Amino acid sequence: MFRRATLVLALIALAACQDEPVTPTSPEYESIDATADILARGDIFVLTLLHNNDGESALLPDGEIGGVARFASLVEKLRWGGERCLSFFRNPLRKCDAILVSSGDNFLAGPQFNASLELPAGTPFYDAVALDRLRYDAVAIGNHEFDFGPDVLADFIGGFEESAPPFLSANLDVSGEPELAALEAGGRIARSVIVETSGGPVGIIGATTPRLATISSPRSVQVDQAVALRINAEAEALEASGVDRIILISHLQSLEEDKALIGLLRGVDIVVAGGGDELLASRRSRLLPGDEAVDDYPVIVRDAAGHRVPVVTTAGSYRYVGRLEVVFFKGRVIWFDRNSGPVAVVGRGTDAQIEADVEAPVAASVADLASNVIGSTGVGLDGVRANIRTRETNLGNLIADAHLAVARDLGPSFGIASVDVALQNGGGIRNDDVLPAGPITELNTFEVLPFSNVLSVVEGVSRDRFREILENVVSRVEFTDGRFAQIAGFTLEYDAAATAQVIDVPTGAITTAGERVRSVTLSGGEAIVVDGIVQPGAPINIATINFLAAGGDQYPMADLASTNLGFTYQQVLETFVEDASFLGGTVSATDYPAGGEGRIIRRN
Repeated sequence: MFRRATLVLALIALAACQDEPVTPTSPEYESIDATADILARGDIFVLTLLHNNDGESALLPDGEIGGVARFASLVEKLRWGGERCLSFFRNPLRKCDAILVSSGDNFLAGPQFNASLELPAGTPFYDAVALDRLRYDAVAIGNHEFDFGPDVLADFIGGFEESAPPFLSANLDVSGEPELAALEAGGRIARSVIVETSGGPVGIIGATTPRLATISSPRSVQVDQAVALRINAEAEALEASGVDRIILISHLQSLEEDKALIGLLRGVDIVVAGGGDELLASRRSRLLPGDEAVDDYPVIVRDAAGHRVPVVTTAGSYRYVGRLEVVFFKGRVIWFDRNSGPVAVVGRGTDAQIEADVEAPVAASVADLASNVIGSTGVGLDGVRANIRTRETNLGNLIADAHLAVARDLGPSFGIASVDVALQNGGGIRNDDVLPAGPITELNTFEVLPFSNVLSVVEGVSRDRFREILENVVSRVEFTDGRFAQIAGFTLEYDAAATAQVIDVPTGAITTAGERVRSVTLSGGEAIVVDGIVQPGAPINIATINFLAAGGDQYPMADLASTNLGFTYQQVLETFVEDASFLGGTVSATDYPAGGEGRIIRRN
């Protein structure tokens, strides 16, 4: 119990943060003599919100940092340890609770997730085994959850055998996918969920990026573009059922997109953002070496009614647990602890069961890949994200050459007489590093090309359409967008200062014709575009991946005929490097010089 003077000081601190302040002398507080009285009346509720996002199958530790077993141990410490409730509200009633949420991208293609794909059918994925043990209260559905299609997502969700958290998104309609629809019918997929705590109910709403269909493979899942409308409707429904503490866990791809969304929302009290992998920190946060925060933790944004909404997110890959300590007064957040912030996943403590059941077998699988040397490179191969999505790189050239060479080799057996060019979107190249000169292993190919994309050929592409495709390629280069392509079989010159192509997300219609593509010339010397003008001539056959052939990253070719050649793009790269019919195990600096060879030229 606190003396009355102590309580008054605490209430002044709380009231000072409200949009419509109350004071300790207002009628609300006339009969309050102790903290227990406030808590018993239900006016004050203290919450510890633990969160993470973009775990992306980074299950293994990097030395003393990260790893899902160490992450789980830290979550348990924060959930049940001495920091569970704000110190000045400790009391016998303990009307303060810890809630754990994820804001999506809970698994990602790559060598670590590949270990799960090798398991017998029906066996829970290693990611699901680990996260099941963490006992999340709610999980947002991100874009990478659909990278292998809806069926793999259904298998992932079904692998949560004990805790069974709801997977949330208010703007997805999964009724067109039978396995996901069955999970929705069983409450495993929902728009929102109500979590019962010792201090009353807390509502949690999920949301997924409206760009899902263009950056992943949701198949028949429908994506509602009116994200704010769907969230507001869900918040109204929660409030109508008596829930006035509402958390949004969203996966909109960046903190800036969440901040813009909040201005359209009503009734949401806290937002946990995902998809941007941004690190927020308070002045008291202890960050891992080399990490820098992009903004304060939390960021405060005003909603449509002018109320202040704390927004939190953190760096992914199980390197941090986000921890926000807040006080609610009558359903509104009125105070947050300045000690809130990201807690680094570092040290010796680990969850022994996760270490044995998850990390050990995944590490063994990765070690097998690392032991298989398929060739060597005499030059560093540049796959750095900021480069691969904005300019030609030698790794990008190697991958595009592999697509073109293997497609030409396989084409005749599929009735494809010729393949002219190749395109690989930068967003599908994921190692974000320079592969150093020296051995190339099978593990390297998975790190570079981790998804289930299959080599495909899009046939009979008119030259006007090819120009439209290339306008899309360079339409968002200034935003480091994953649609930027690495190319083979031609050269491209573009003007980054000219008008960019704009494509409507829901319909795929080109609403602004781009004017950036200035020159396109096939490797044999035939001009396709000269000074921005398309030249007459025969259609073009394009080697690419099925994701782009189906319209991913807004490539305007979903309506064109395409043929899958049956090999993943990782297998194509491995074959191209290793096989004697192609490079025979040697990537030379002469063929793949650092900085590329002038296939893509940018003006301005």
